[in-house]
Amino acid sequence: MTADQRMQGNSTSTVLGRRLGRELIRLRTSAGRTQTHAATALTASTTKVAKMEGGWVPVRDPDIRALCELYGVRDPGVVGGLLELARVNRERRKAKGWWEDYTIHGVMQEYVTLESAATGIRAWQPAFVPGLLQTAAYATALRTAPASPAAKSPEPDEEFVAARLARQKRLSDDPPLAFRAVIYEAVLRNFPGGIATAQRQLDHLAEMAELPSISLRIFPFGGGTHPGLNGSFNIMSFAEPGAMDIVYVEAPFAQRWVEGGDGASAYDELFEMITDRSLDETASVSLLHSLRKEL
Repeated sequence: MTADQRMQGNSTSTVLGRRLGRELIRLRTSAGRTQTHAATALTASTTKVAKMEGGWVPVRDPDIRALCELYGVRDPGVVGGLLELARVNRERRKAKGWWEDYTIHGVMQEYVTLESAATGIRAWQPAFVPGLLQTAAYATALRTAPASPAAKSPEPDEEFVAARLARQKRLSDDPPLAFRAVIYEAVLRNFPGGIATAQRQLDHLAEMAELPSISLRIFPFGGGTHPGLNGSFNIMSFAEPGAMDIVYVEAPFAQRWVEGGDGASAYDELFEMITDRSLDETASVSLLHSLRKEL
């Protein structure tokens, strides 16, 4: 979805809103109901229902419950997931946070607000150290690496690095973000910034891997090929993992959101496959220490 498609007048179609809307559409069609049926149940117009399903407006809890009743959805887990996603979306629309102090462009504007609201993130990275685990020196070095997406970011260097470090506070929040990261071994052997940057970054990764809220695993060269080698992706959870996930996908010169459905499920399966073929956490940290000694 383009920026123009996400804006209509003063209305904004949010990623979380669209994810919720897709689920409401799925439940409605499975129940054999129309938007007219939904509008009647809500004592509202079909236009309102269309806006709810398109992610254009925040959705109130009573409306969620009324639609679930209409669609015959009584599973507390499903209803609770919808209510939680609606709550997070309402809060995200009016949220003020650290990002207000920085100039953040493009898709990252929405990404950082979602990252601040997520309960868990699963990240696969075949090219760079994940942003949440980067040192200041590594982030700075990315700005001068021609092949790095960060080098094309319009923010001034100092502001870019400061914003990246501000993001990392989410890892020490109470409660902290549950972060599972899998990094391709090549990332650890091809550092921007030289030996000193590599040494500090490897030390930092080993330190972060000791935190109970962080799981860090390395996908080794001998792990074979898989579709994830084409680009990185982050799976963001806002309730129970898998229930209402949203996927942020990066490829050269492009980013996109996968807002639930079979697409998000495919990325979930891919991440677990990559994880299963990776070194376990203990072996991954041992590899970090071994690489550090080689420098």
